[in-house]
Amino acid sequence: MPAERSDVGDADDIVPGTVIVRETRRGQFQQEIIAGPHRLLADESTDVGGLDSGPGPYDLLLAALGACTAMTLRLYADRKKLPLTRTIVRLRHNRIYATDCAECETKEGMIDRIERIITLEGALDAGQRAQLIDIANKCPVHRTLKSEIDIRTVEEPV
Repeated sequence: MPAERSDVGDADDIVPGTVIVRETRRGQFQQEIIAGPHRLLADESTDVGGLDSGPGPYDLLLAALGACTAMTLRLYADRKKLPLTRTIVRLRHNRIYATDCAECETKEGMIDRIERIITLEGALDAGQRAQLIDIANKCPVHRTLKSEIDIRTVEEPV
């Protein structure tokens, strides 16, 4: 697996399904993200010491959920021949007190809350709209975020 090390060069060298994030050393927080042939920057806003050259980590998380939601809805609507002309997903992340969440298992301290507002454009009836909202909750990223996640961290020798 030497192609996945921090000295990775071309996107062609990366094992499919692997995302690489590495410091650019421009600014305190700027990171280059390599996902297959795609490259983008992540950063923090200037008010916390970043260069504001790309979305922050939570923005990227929200973008993943929003993109997956819209893609899932498009796939479903096309398969069922629903008159969905366009989907817009707006997302916000914040921290709330667990006591403010009646349906949450955690009852003490703070928890993360993602608010997802979905706009469904098209001549859809109430039943179709309800179906699509139900499907939105089944998008793969939504299901991942709601499930138990096992993240294993290992240090790769240099």
